[in-house]
Amino acid sequence: MTTRTAKLALEDGTIFAGRAFGADGERAGEVVFNTAMSGYQEILTDPSYKGQIVAMTYPHIGNYGVNEEDLESAQPWVEGFVAREFSRIHSNFRASATLEEYFKKNGVVGIDDIDTRALTRKLRITGAMNGVLSTTDLDDASLARKAKAVPSLVGLDLVKGVTGDRPRPWREFVKADTNGVPSPKYRVALIDCGVKWNIVRMLAQGACDVTVYPAHVGAGELLAKKVDGVVLSNGPGDPGAVTYTIETVRELIRKSVPLFGICLGHQILGLALGARVYKLKFGHHGANHPVKEVSTGRVEITSQNHGFSVDERTCAQAGIEVTHVNLNDGTVEGFRHRQEPIFSVQYHPEASPGPHDSRYLFAEFIKMMGGTRGP
Repeated sequence: MTTRTAKLALEDGTIFAGRAFGADGERAGEVVFNTAMSGYQEILTDPSYKGQIVAMTYPHIGNYGVNEEDLESAQPWVEGFVAREFSRIHSNFRASATLEEYFKKNGVVGIDDIDTRALTRKLRITGAMNGVLSTTDLDDASLARKAKAVPSLVGLDLVKGVTGDRPRPWREFVKADTNGVPSPKYRVALIDCGVKWNIVRMLAQGACDVTVYPAHVGAGELLAKKVDGVVLSNGPGDPGAVTYTIETVRELIRKSVPLFGICLGHQILGLALGARVYKLKFGHHGANHPVKEVSTGRVEITSQNHGFSVDERTCAQAGIEVTHVNLNDGTVEGFRHRQEPIFSVQYHPEASPGPHDSRYLFAEFIKMMGGTRGP
């Protein structure tokens, strides 16, 4: 096996040299770390990672290969992938290819054989930094200049690069086994800011007839369809830059349409209601984040992927109350409107980070639609 060299350069001039894995090329983005022990396929294909180079803190990645069942979209979206060691072999009865084969097929540039503990410690102390990952340019000074020139995610609209171009019924949008899906009772519009497939699956399993709309859909189009509720999906980048979706949501709020936001959708709802959103130091990326439900004290172990957060100090003025908090840093993980049929969470209730702690939120949304539907 021929060993190729790759380098990861951070905007402060730090250089990590290691082995190239997957496709050749050069990629740029914000470098973040993810603390999940497994689930790399879901991470790779989560559109929320558009614009980011992801470093895995778990040291051994790829030993179970890749399969068709665990994808969250039709392609990988990460700008690059970093690990202590990528496995060149795999062992899993569901696997259809090795991770290396998947990377080469889909143009994913990877690097391993670097000290990911040192990288993660730097990102925790300094905060998420922009970087460049390359197998073609191995000049340290050149890579450092390129990394410093990478634009900030703040103010950058990445949703337009991951959303669809037309409305699509869920069976056309998602790879899913439709056997056992109940007959639909509710008509749901899902605004696709970079949605993960399992969000759509969970809604369909809850007796929802889901149509997936591009992020630039107008409120008038949704109201004309007489939908029972609207879900705002996850997605990448700065929510403040997605002004077209924020305006759509404001109009839906004025019409008292039931709304459920997830991740970026949660932040967009906050902005539409008048709350403030700010960028976190290094974000939340992993499958082991504890979140407490305020009203019950119940703790959920959650999957998370976001770099922005709703500012708790601005929630009261927006007419919302905090329902969930992050036990690691106290940030807002969920809120509910005091009068309107609106709630949202910052984490991913459709994910399965071991337990299924958060799936009750889909049932709450369905119950909320039933309570607001007319005779």
